[in-house]
Amino acid sequence: MANALATCDMATVLEGVRTARGWSQGDLARAVAYSQSWVSRVVNGQQALTVSQVQDLAQRLDVPLHLLRFGGAPPPVGPVQKEVDTTRRREFGKAVAAGALLTAAPAAPPPSQAPHPVDETTASALRSITGGQRRMDASAPARHLLPSAVTHVQLAEQMLAHSRGTPFRPALSAAASEAAGFAAWLHADLGDMGSARVHYRTAVVRARQAGMRLLDVYMLGSLAAFEIDTAEDPELGLGLVREAEHVLGPSAHPTARAWLACVGALAHAGTGDGAAASRAIGRAEKEAARTTNTDPPWPWVFAFDQAKVAGYRALVGVRLRSPHEAREAFAEALAQKAANAKQAAVLQVELASAHAEAGDVDEAFRLAREALATGVRFDSERVIGRVRRFRRGYRGPRAGCVDDLDRRLTSLMTGIGAPGQGAGSGGGYP
Repeated sequence: MANALATCDMATVLEGVRTARGWSQGDLARAVAYSQSWVSRVVNGQQALTVSQVQDLAQRLDVPLHLLRFGGAPPPVGPVQKEVDTTRRREFGKAVAAGALLTAAPAAPPPSQAPHPVDETTASALRSITGGQRRMDASAPARHLLPSAVTHVQLAEQMLAHSRGTPFRPALSAAASEAAGFAAWLHADLGDMGSARVHYRTAVVRARQAGMRLLDVYMLGSLAAFEIDTAEDPELGLGLVREAEHVLGPSAHPTARAWLACVGALAHAGTGDGAAASRAIGRAEKEAARTTNTDPPWPWVFAFDQAKVAGYRALVGVRLRSPHEAREAFAEALAQKAANAKQAAVLQVELASAHAEAGDVDEAFRLAREALATGVRFDSERVIGRVRRFRRGYRGPRAGCVDDLDRRLTSLMTGIGAPGQGAGSGGGYP
């Protein structure tokens, strides 16, 4: 360390501080507020540093600047001076190592008495917060929930970092996974695809680190559903479903098997494989009908019953352009009042597509209008985007109901005029 300081070898200095503090390279990157890839290049000698960057790194790591020799090693002098320099360097190294350890835990009591920021209650507390947020999603706009959800993800990650070397780390990895998964859901609802994908990937990684099979499957399946239905990439989604099926195994809870089979059915329908989609829905119906499909296992919050399977059967029917089968399935799915108004609105748009395909234009656009009203009320880009997609896909004759929906969509974009006040199928939102 003394030689590194004397020659301003920041790669060795950074690695020495990281080792002294017991940090990972990611921890080091966060401490110096640079990206992990940048820090990796510096440590590996692949990144040259400016003087200002050296000073910045030293300040962030509490390395005294007077210990750094920007001009390289001093020129050789007499034996006495060499001995002095060697002693000084040795003392420099001791000072930096001691400073690094003291900075990591200032004025810490002995290890046996030191308080720890995590314990056996931390993970359950974090999970209860996420569970409450997920339930609030049924009645609150995603835009209102997102700031607190993102802050909660950061809190969960901080607690996870503190758990290194403790027996609580797997449970905290699971809590961080669930928090990230919910943040991903909210980002997707607001149409922020990039942020949604980043959080979903974090959720999958943390679930894998937790070593909890059902959570692993849930996050893989959630990412698959996102890629299939929101990103419209059924091939990628199908690959994720197959990986989740491999992780799940044959003896899991029926809720998990039924849900994953439905996600797979949606992927098969997206690729045009109607036979595989039908088989997957059949498996889901059998699992949902089992007597053991009662209390849903964590991380499922709501029971996955026959009504939910019917909703997926209806979605499959729409994608396979089977409007009559889709409408029958929608009737079964919507017979039981949905717990989440936004999810019900998504189904309404899909049902509108089935009616339009069957030639029932008035009913199709009535459903689309109601779904749009829900999307506006909850500020849900997911729902509004579905209505726009429905309208783009309609190729039938013009009618008053079509013009009315067009005016409503235009008003959302321009803010000019109240939606529904013109002629058509009635004024105002339902």
